[in-house]
Amino acid sequence: MTVTRLIARPLLASTFVVGGVSALKNAPALAAKAKPVTDRLRPALAKAAPQVSIPEDTVTLVRINAAAQIVAGVALARGRAPRLSSTVLAASLLPTTVAGHQFWKESDPTVKANQQIHFFKNLSMVGGLLLASVDTEGRPGVAWRARHGAGAVRREAKHLRREAKLQAKVAAKSIG
Repeated sequence: MTVTRLIARPLLASTFVVGGVSALKNAPALAAKAKPVTDRLRPALAKAAPQVSIPEDTVTLVRINAAAQIVAGVALARGRAPRLSSTVLAASLLPTTVAGHQFWKESDPTVKANQQIHFFKNLSMVGGLLLASVDTEGRPGVAWRARHGAGAVRREAKHLRREAKLQAKVAAKSIG
């Protein structure tokens, strides 16, 4: 792991661990803000994954989101499954952002500006998490390996075909 990744991952993860702990402590208060968002997301999640039981209680959903942020944040900070943990954090941050920073509903210019800053800060963090979720640390990714693997298979098949033709010619000469 490079020094940049060694420093950047804990820095990126820190806000999720701290925020997740805070959300666990204040789940009932946060649930009130989250309810309109969870009420819209719950049917979509139920449709996308009908086999998964989704809690009806918004406080429970806030706690699940907080726990996901803590676990994924610690994993990212430690460099354990960084692509998966970054993806989980990005997925958990989107509803958190929409529920927590609805600047478009604010009438007070100061509060609106503050909420807008936090909203776009969170979107920036989603962008960083998406980059971290595709970071292969300089190793070839799955798509590259698949493309190059297919080419290697084609080259090997071509070689084996030539070899088989050559062996057939040798066998034909030895019989005749």
